Amino acid sequence: MKLVRYGAPGREKPGIIAEDGKIRDLSRIVKDIDGAMLASGGLAKIKKANLKRMKPVAGRPRLGPCVGNVRNFIAIGLNYSDHAAEAGMPVPKEPIIFNKAPTSICGPNDDTIIPKDSTKLDYELEIGIVIGKRARYLTKENTKAAIAGYFLANDVSERAFQIERSGGQWNKGKSCETFGPIGPWFVTKDEIKDPQNLDMWLDVNGEKRQRGNTSTMVFGCEHLVWYCSQFFVMEPGDIIITGTPPGVGLGMKPTPQFLKEGDVVTMGITGLGEARQKIVKGKY
Repeated sequence: MKLVRYGAPGREKPGIIAEDGKIRDLSRIVKDIDGAMLASGGLAKIKKANLKRMKPVAGRPRLGPCVGNVRNFIAIGLNYSDHAAEAGMPVPKEPIIFNKAPTSICGPNDDTIIPKDSTKLDYELEIGIVIGKRARYLTKENTKAAIAGYFLANDVSERAFQIERSGGQWNKGKSCETFGPIGPWFVTKDEIKDPQNLDMWLDVNGEKRQRGNTSTMVFGCEHLVWYCSQFFVMEPGDIIITGTPPGVGLGMKPTPQFLKEGDVVTMGITGLGEARQKIVKGKY
């Protein structure tokens, strides 16, 4: 199933993409596409729905974040060996974990707002994981059962905040407003046969930037969920984004190429859809 949240910011409705590619409203079946829905068996209710009896949603409504009410937004750093190389950093021996503020989350096609005092705005194409069950000290054998599905994400980053003004951590360069576009869809895991073999691409103004495949991740999706559960509890609706392939603006040679006002970032992952974000100046 491809689950969506559509409508104006803060007033999104739950929906599903039918075989004709159009949205069907799920408001009579579940209140939202979020952790509460997952914890209460909402996926099973949705699966039983007869989409053929539902009318398509009219027009082309805005798509909101594919998971609502996210409480824990977890991210993994340097998780592609070739990206670590372009960053001039060693391949991690264990996953590097940091957090993005949930207030950074926005829709997949919403504008990316340049934060105040930003000088080095960058992009990072990533595959995301939706946690479906409480995950605490998982075993390798039961980790897959804790995963509800996957989504497309852009780990938008401000490199000056992240590196030059880090204070020893990355969060301030990762958590600005609109730095967490997720979606278009939350794709349930039954539709993704192998999350470790998905092609990935990202362009800026039509120019090829990132090309990769999830097969080159240092730590795969299931390992990351298992690993995180050894250090903290994850609840249904929590999300993990898992690192980016090479081609980020920071790593471009001979001169880094950062995003500027008016740029358009487009991206996609096999089976997880496509997204588009325009870079706009913020109001401070």
